Amino acid sequence: MARAGILNKKRLAALGFALPLLVYLIAFYLAPLIQNINMSIRRYDRAAFVSGEAEFVGFDIYKEVLTDSTFYTVLAQTAIFVLLSITFQYLIGLALAVFFYRSFPLSPMLRSLFLIPWLLPLIVSGTTWQWMMNPDNGILNSLLGFFGIDPIWWLKADNAIWSVSIANIWLGIPFCLVILYSGLQNIPDELYEAASLDGASRWQTFYKITFPLLKPVSLITLLLGFIYTLKVVDIIWIMTMGAGTSQTLATWSYSMAFGKGTSSVIKYSEASVIGNVLLLVALAFGLIYIALLRREETK
Repeated sequence: MARAGILNKKRLAALGFALPLLVYLIAFYLAPLIQNINMSIRRYDRAAFVSGEAEFVGFDIYKEVLTDSTFYTVLAQTAIFVLLSITFQYLIGLALAVFFYRSFPLSPMLRSLFLIPWLLPLIVSGTTWQWMMNPDNGILNSLLGFFGIDPIWWLKADNAIWSVSIANIWLGIPFCLVILYSGLQNIPDELYEAASLDGASRWQTFYKITFPLLKPVSLITLLLGFIYTLKVVDIIWIMTMGAGTSQTLATWSYSMAFGKGTSSVIKYSEASVIGNVLLLVALAFGLIYIALLRREETK
């Protein structure tokens, strides 16, 4: 009896510790998800949203969105934006992590300076990049003019995808640097010493030791970078308001939900459908990450 009482107390204590997390997950994840799914299968407009009485249409809105040619154009732009961002964020972050892993004077201070893009408010970062890319007096065109290159209309509709990608890469490099640098610190120094004794070059050491042992950290870095980039709205909205080729699924959903930017008509249900599509894409890549991680563990 006494033992059963102790077990019950432990269970109650465990439930007490878990309860705040459960409440948080239900209130801020499960409830919004259910509401988003509900809005995607009912015809919501401004009046229906206020009254709460919306017509049930099943998957009709999904069909409308997924058969719209604009959806596939925006999907392609989203893919370009995400792939460009995470590829260069990872490669530059990895190069910087390897560079700073070697101890040299001012290394901690320089490493701290690379965190500035991560610490700045996004409104400041976006406005700064918008000013730098100004076609008339922006610093980038001034630099190009110094080398005799004609000015580039960075924020023009056709060039917008490349401009917002550059800004987003700059914002994401510190995250990759910090995570990958932490991963490098977990690699035993004995492996590098043994490789040095065997006469391995720096490239061989990186290819045979560093990169393979960084795989678990690289996978989670790429996954988190992918999910974050997939839902980026702020930096794009500040710079271009999702105009032209800079329109992504996230900004398209935002403009439809609030009737701003390229969409002057509020479309709550269509915005919810796109939100669910983004959620499914993120979930799919999360499952791929788990599968790859399990594969690495079984090797």
